Amino acid sequence: MSEPQQLVSGRCPACGFHVATPFFDSEPQPLVTQAWPATSEEARNALRYACSFVRCLGCGHIYNPDFDYRNVPYTEKPNLMFNRGKVWSGIIRELQEKLFTLVPKNPTFVEIGHGDGSFLQGLKACAPGGSTARCIGFDPHGAVCSEPGMELLADLFLPEQHIPKLHPDMVLARHVLEHLDNPLEFLQHIAVTATLYGKPIRAYFEVPCVDRVLETGRTTDFYYEHRSQFTSDSFATMLRESGGTIIELGHSYQSEVVYAFVLFDVSADMQAVLRTASVYREKTAASLGTIRAQLSELARRVALGEVVAIWGGVGKAAAFINRYRCSASDFALVVDSDKEKINSYVPGMGQKILFRDTLRTTPPDVIIIPAQWRARDILLEIRTSGIAFRQLLIEHNGRLIDFLSDVHPY
Repeated sequence: MSEPQQLVSGRCPACGFHVATPFFDSEPQPLVTQAWPATSEEARNALRYACSFVRCLGCGHIYNPDFDYRNVPYTEKPNLMFNRGKVWSGIIRELQEKLFTLVPKNPTFVEIGHGDGSFLQGLKACAPGGSTARCIGFDPHGAVCSEPGMELLADLFLPEQHIPKLHPDMVLARHVLEHLDNPLEFLQHIAVTATLYGKPIRAYFEVPCVDRVLETGRTTDFYYEHRSQFTSDSFATMLRESGGTIIELGHSYQSEVVYAFVLFDVSADMQAVLRTASVYREKTAASLGTIRAQLSELARRVALGEVVAIWGGVGKAAAFINRYRCSASDFALVVDSDKEKINSYVPGMGQKILFRDTLRTTPPDVIIIPAQWRARDILLEIRTSGIAFRQLLIEHNGRLIDFLSDVHPY
């Protein structure tokens, strides 16, 4: 019986699955596309980086878990593709012509990682008669250009910022995603932007494909600058996980490249989550001031001689005490019925946690119960312990209410 397959923990860049298996073992390698050594000695002494790849057990994606984007000096050397091969040039030309069939008459194209800008320049030149194209490129280390219909910017593309500003008809990213530390996260930001602004976004993505690598056993594809090695399946999985709908998935250049046309549509489910998150955030922001004001009034009454106790000093109770700034000087009396917590201190505020029977000899006017869901049990415990009180308060719908007389679900 063979030994069990070794497992590796790590988050897959394509699907987010957290378990992988060793795939390709390599000694540390120098940068092979970005080093550009000027001398033989510099080449021999090049820094080497961990370059052993694993394969995701969720989607089959292949990636280098030790990759660190900071080790790749794009700021010093451009990351240029060789685009002058006859076959490759023909493929690019076909793509450029096809793109115009998928957009309005006078489209706006945005390319992420434009490099030397040649793809956008060729795309603009492909505009059919009577059509004009606006081509905008984003690449912090690429060429810079500003002329009518062509803008090459030395900037990162930020979907939430640039999509609403530019209203692109097509977003392009060719041979970029394999370099990113987290391409899935980047694509999800595009998907969220479509929902945020209620406008579907069309996109085209293209990456090297390693299906043939798996068939032939070749190893030259695995180098440090490419954090990700996409199979057709892992590429498609990533696009679906991003929230996009694949309109067309295909291969080019003898299946060495996998590409997809994708639609990021407006998601009703995502809109609902965004809406409820916004409502909750605004509601709790308002309640912060309301409850702090109520507690300030209680603190004033404490200063005049009333006794106010907080039931619970860790967990939810400690979260309450810290959120609403229940200081030890204003609210010194904190009790708990769990003897393991007695004589410890409230994290962040410092009150000593006393046993609940302290309230038998120091009857409180008010007891605050931060853990609303336990209030009924605590009330039963208060009564069976013979603790007298006048008012029991819990937090509900943005204010402190009376547990015994006000309406609530607890």
